[in-house]
Amino acid sequence: MVARLSPDLFITLPRVRLAALLILAATLAGLAYLFATAHGTVDSLGRPLGTDFSNVWTAGWMADHGQAAQAWNWPAHHEVQKAIHHDPAIPFYGWHYPPPFLIIATLLAQFPYVAALLIWQGTTLAMALALVQRILPGHRDALLVALGAPVVLVCLGHGQNAFLTASLLGGGMLLLDRRPWIAGMLLGALVYKPQFAVLIPVLILARGNARAFVSAGLTVTALCLLTLALWGWPVWQAFFDSLPLTRHIIIENGATGWSKIQSPFAAVRQWGGAIPLAYAVQATVTALAIAAAALVARRGSMAARGAAALSAALLCTPYLLDYDYVLLGVAIAFVVADALQRGWLPGERSWLAYAWIAPYFGRALSALTLVPVNLIAAIAVLALATRATILAQPGARLALPWLGRGAARTA
Repeated sequence: MVARLSPDLFITLPRVRLAALLILAATLAGLAYLFATAHGTVDSLGRPLGTDFSNVWTAGWMADHGQAAQAWNWPAHHEVQKAIHHDPAIPFYGWHYPPPFLIIATLLAQFPYVAALLIWQGTTLAMALALVQRILPGHRDALLVALGAPVVLVCLGHGQNAFLTASLLGGGMLLLDRRPWIAGMLLGALVYKPQFAVLIPVLILARGNARAFVSAGLTVTALCLLTLALWGWPVWQAFFDSLPLTRHIIIENGATGWSKIQSPFAAVRQWGGAIPLAYAVQATVTALAIAAAALVARRGSMAARGAAALSAALLCTPYLLDYDYVLLGVAIAFVVADALQRGWLPGERSWLAYAWIAPYFGRALSALTLVPVNLIAAIAVLALATRATILAQPGARLALPWLGRGAARTA
């Protein structure tokens, strides 16, 4: 009777397919309306198209016009944004990235703003979809479910870089054993967004993959040296000088909004916790997440390792925005690939469905209820990957039968 009433029974492929189609249609309609009602590069709400992409294109324009170091100067950056969008009332979107991302920003700034936005989002989305197809080869519905994921709408609406981040981290984990040099290059390229690279050295060492470790280190070094060759030390000095302001305004005081920053740190701050307590909670969660991901990296299947890496990466940083949960979408694909090989475990499909839909209402529900909806999803997916790895060990089902009760092999 318990099995018959399991929520997993409601998560069927036709229902998942229908949900993906409906959300994909809403995404296309929303984007079409956004561009159709825009005036130049500004939407009907007075924001730049792609909102956050404004700081990327502006930083690239500044670098291309001999003002690279000024990209981290907030007043100077804002003045250029106003001029670019021909709107003195345009909101400010700050540039907080390390200099290696300025290389991509400069390349994008060679195109007109709207064209650059479309190239950026189209290219990186295609990379993420190609990765999902590699994780789940031969599964025709995988691309539909990935493209219809609510987090795709969130990322596209913000013109953000989460598609690229997910592609680099997910691709690196996919190739870590088979193509360690290429994997190391992908993982090393995450120097552009280092808060998601905290656990990478631990995961590589857990696999004992020296070639990937060397490759990642060489990639980081090469990208940093390239920025020095292009713009010199001033860009790095400007970046380092901007960090205290970013930490104080954006991270510790939540200028972006606590409901949008879905990290352990932000959850404590949203609940009224003091900054030291929030850092302590964040450090504890980070340590536990890295430990879990390292365990899976050491003993789990390739798919389980990928799922653990991407979900744990979301738990390892205090600065985590809702669009960054594209990483969780790729983690879901890894869990599905693993489940199709070993059989579904109880509750797995229900939690994956929750994690897939969470970004659609996560920010709004968090603002109303103070419940970190997306954060719970990241914890759940990491727990699923860890549980599957533990159960795969010899004798685990006999020693810990409660972990796998009701497991069934499913094609």
